[in-house]
Amino acid sequence: MNDEKSPRTLTLNKEFKRAYYQGKSKATPYFIFYKIKNRSAGIRYGITTSKKLGNAVQRNRARRILRVAFISVLPKLQNNCDYVMVARDRILKAKSYQVAAALKGCLKNMQK
Repeated sequence: MNDEKSPRTLTLNKEFKRAYYQGKSKATPYFIFYKIKNRSAGIRYGITTSKKLGNAVQRNRARRILRVAFISVLPKLQNNCDYVMVARDRILKAKSYQVAAALKGCLKNMQK
């Protein structure tokens, strides 16, 4: 599972802030998507969920849905980029295929 194509996660607050303030963003009903170039050789991603979203069970469900959607579009992602997804409250009622479709649409719009 630890091959060179598997993405690493963002862990530092400054990495998230860099994506928020300097990266490109696209909003969907389910999440806000940020993309920014990085200096490392691979793909890195981060998922944030606010306490406004709900209790820990709901926040973890939102993270799982976003993680599955991200892994499903992994072959279409370009290397040397950081991706950050901020969950919105509508994700709690969404099906995972709807979130994956929204993520694919985001990637299409950002490549233009």
